[in-house]
Amino acid sequence: MRIRAVGIEELPLLQDIERAAGQCFRGIGMPEIADDDPLPIEELSRYQRAGLAWVSADKTDRPVAYLIADPVDGNLHVEQVSVHPDSAHRRVGRSLLDHLAARAATDGKPAVTLTTFAHVPWNAPYYARCGFQPLEENALTPGLRAIRQREAAHGLDRWPRVCMRRAL
Repeated sequence: MRIRAVGIEELPLLQDIERAAGQCFRGIGMPEIADDDPLPIEELSRYQRAGLAWVSADKTDRPVAYLIADPVDGNLHVEQVSVHPDSAHRRVGRSLLDHLAARAATDGKPAVTLTTFAHVPWNAPYYARCGFQPLEENALTPGLRAIRQREAAHGLDRWPRVCMRRAL
């Protein structure tokens, strides 16, 4: 797999990857997550133009996973990382996270952050194996608090959520 910047023409593929990756939530009693719409093309385009969108591409150069990030409170924040189920369990997601961490370190950022479901095996427990540590509520930065508020307004707090940080 090769990690590279997302091409503008590939943005619809990112939506397809996110839809496919979300289906695993159906099997654990979270159909609302499985049915959630992917980010609109206009939003994905903003990440692509900012240079904060990457794909992992297969040997034919077709994207099989993607990661988008935002600068948040001096760190890079994982807004979304999705791996197509056909490419799961091949360290594709970890490679994207490592790529983001390397980019953040090059840019002089002290950490990479994310928010995720606390008890979904391929969420918080997975990210812990990738070097992320949970943050206590009193350690949340203003930007992370704002992200959590948007998530709650979107209904994600139906299930326990956690903010995590990977120091660089």
